[in-house]
Amino acid sequence: VDERRRTILKVTEYIFKHQRRFLDEGAEGLKPLTLEMVADELGVNPSTVSRATSGKYVQTPRGIFELKFFFSGGLPTTAGKSVSTTYIKERIRKMIAQEESPLSDAEIVRRLKMEDGFVLARRTVAKYRTQMKIPPASKRKPL
Repeated sequence: VDERRRTILKVTEYIFKHQRRFLDEGAEGLKPLTLEMVADELGVNPSTVSRATSGKYVQTPRGIFELKFFFSGGLPTTAGKSVSTTYIKERIRKMIAQEESPLSDAEIVRRLKMEDGFVLARRTVAKYRTQMKIPPASKRKPL
């Protein structure tokens, strides 16, 4: 039991060292982070990290989050940096919430590239939109 507690503590400390900007900036501050990255740093198996974070929650100044929330792949930007897929989903959600007329997935891709430098395929936007339970443009009503 003590070993399990120490593992959870080490994993949580690593997550928040890596994701410090999230506490300051919100979803925009999330960096790409994988189970493998944490496991390599701590010298454990990725399945150990998965078990240590599964079903565990943490209270932050930004709210209560499952530890799994802080794990996210990354996508490249035109500036050569990598941005968290969680942040990209948040940008898509905001873009759709502010649309005057329904934006197609292709238009969202174009705007993300022009405004933020995100390099995405149309089908990636469609996948993220579906994961967020947002209907396609043809099913959304214009304001």
